[in-house]
Amino acid sequence: MSFSVKIEPSGHTFTVESAESILDAALRQGINLSYGCRDGACGACLGKVISGEVVYPDEQPVALTETDKAQGKAIFCQAHAQKDLVIESHEVEIEADIPVKTLPCRVNELKRLNHDVMLIKLTLPATERMQFLAGQYIDFLLKDGRHRSFSLANAPHVDEELELHIRHIDDGNFTSEVFDNMKVKDLMRIEGPYGQFFLREESTRPAIFMAGGTGFAPIKGIIEHALAADIQRPFHIYWGVRSTEDLYMHELAQQWADTYDHIDYTPVLSDPSDNPDSFRTGYVHDAIIADYPDLSTYEIYAAGPPAMVYAGRDAFPAHNLDLEHYFSDAFEFNKD
Repeated sequence: MSFSVKIEPSGHTFTVESAESILDAALRQGINLSYGCRDGACGACLGKVISGEVVYPDEQPVALTETDKAQGKAIFCQAHAQKDLVIESHEVEIEADIPVKTLPCRVNELKRLNHDVMLIKLTLPATERMQFLAGQYIDFLLKDGRHRSFSLANAPHVDEELELHIRHIDDGNFTSEVFDNMKVKDLMRIEGPYGQFFLREESTRPAIFMAGGTGFAPIKGIIEHALAADIQRPFHIYWGVRSTEDLYMHELAQQWADTYDHIDYTPVLSDPSDNPDSFRTGYVHDAIIADYPDLSTYEIYAAGPPAMVYAGRDAFPAHNLDLEHYFSDAFEFNKD
């Protein structure tokens, strides 16, 4: 059985099944209610039930006091709806709404996506979760005090694991360690989330996404979040790489374009000699300008090598893009 939930003061609505928690249902539909552990212990998802009724299938959460309960409050990561609900809850809209955490994690999966990109999935302790906005990044905290930053490639509603796409960098000690020595079950420490690279959901502008190399990772998270949230405004993904083997998730991007009318996808290769599929060639920002000579009504999200990000920043204003609508995540590589 399903019930409707209305959130005050935003007025956002979603549906919840009787067998799932209110928080799980909200996140599944792209609504970012505040949360911490998702285990009923921290109280970060405490809110108020204005009308309707909730129950706890197992036992009353540790974080819910008798005073809270008498005031009509509920722990939404554990509460299940019994009727249609109106609730009062904080929604995360900007990065400042999310606490930065330092957490241990375990490597749960290592998978080569091509010759120089490794997919890593990390799991957190059972009593911890990291809330984040799609497109943000985390830092690995290394034993010698150095930090290494990588964008999250999964959407927030799928947070059982944290997904990263890490490219091997010549003379990069950490990325060499990832490719040569890291093993499943290794323990690491991370900190995050960080960054202002996330979808501006209040905007009605069509969005152009410019990815370079593993800059596809945060854009993947953003697209998957937007699909979960049923955001229907037009998206056009451009993925600039050197050759076809660098399009390490080409089939996924093409599947989005084939499945959803509001999503387009254009791969762009800088090496025209390796182009068996007759993809566009040249620089990815030039391909965008060729397709959209007037950018005055668009917003652009750029993630990848600094040279690409800065080339777009320099070129797009001549085509009427207000840089107020240019959001970027330049992958500056730390040298050891």
